[in-house]
Amino acid sequence: MAPERIALGAKLFADQRLSGSGRRSCASCHRRERAFTDGRRRAEGATGKPLRRNTPALWNLAWSKQQFWDGRAPSLEVQARGPIEAPEEMGGDWATIVRRLEADAGMVMAFRASFPEEPAISQATITKALASYVRSLVSPPTRFDDWIAGNTGALSAAELRGFQLFTGKGGCVLCHNGWRFTDDHFHDIGLRSTDPGRGAVAGGTPGLRAFKTPSLREAVRTAPYMHDGSLPTLAAVVAHYAGRFVARPALAPTMNKNLRLSPHERADLVAFLRTLSSEAPDRGADRPH
Repeated sequence: MAPERIALGAKLFADQRLSGSGRRSCASCHRRERAFTDGRRRAEGATGKPLRRNTPALWNLAWSKQQFWDGRAPSLEVQARGPIEAPEEMGGDWATIVRRLEADAGMVMAFRASFPEEPAISQATITKALASYVRSLVSPPTRFDDWIAGNTGALSAAELRGFQLFTGKGGCVLCHNGWRFTDDHFHDIGLRSTDPGRGAVAGGTPGLRAFKTPSLREAVRTAPYMHDGSLPTLAAVVAHYAGRFVARPALAPTMNKNLRLSPHERADLVAFLRTLSSEAPDRGADRPH
């Protein structure tokens, strides 16, 4: 987490030389203005075809023990390799990547400053730098944080009612807990998807279509939602949990199969979710939809 290493990771994150074509970078899909997502249902692959899953946000991953929707990467260093090596994503070849970066005198100096104990440019130092940069990405303060800190006027009446629903009747807090609003566990939430998710990787339960609980920090910027991008808005996400899921036996026990919410309750819950973003408040959320 040295400043030099974070700065180097930031440069590499936007560097197209890490891709096979020399035209894609990590930042191609992880755009900062969208909380490091891309606004697509599924990211566009190197061939122009959609990838299998929605692009996950990158905020606050320093506290996450398993990466990707299915948790197959045990560290951010391992995670960094995945998209670079995947033919359908960046299609990079490490020997070529290293050769390209070694031809850049500025990069050579940056690696020497960041890794004095191992100054050579290599797969290991590249992924360490990228992981350091991602670990530095902490979501900005929000109006909810201001309210937690004691500013009783930071939230509207509708947003406070939404928080009560979130922690009470809705039961959202059972999985979306802690300051990051995620338990970092894997659950089947009844989506109409054949993707095996966690059930197909080591550590998962075969046949259980479970996916990692995403953080709700800056969620207003990360639409569309879920691992497959199948829910276009926060209102659609709330509707899913209020009776639109598939009630199969594998459904997460934390989900209330009988949950039903009125239009006013749904609007209040969405209003609260918006307070977890650093964007300007949307007082129009006070009105029922």
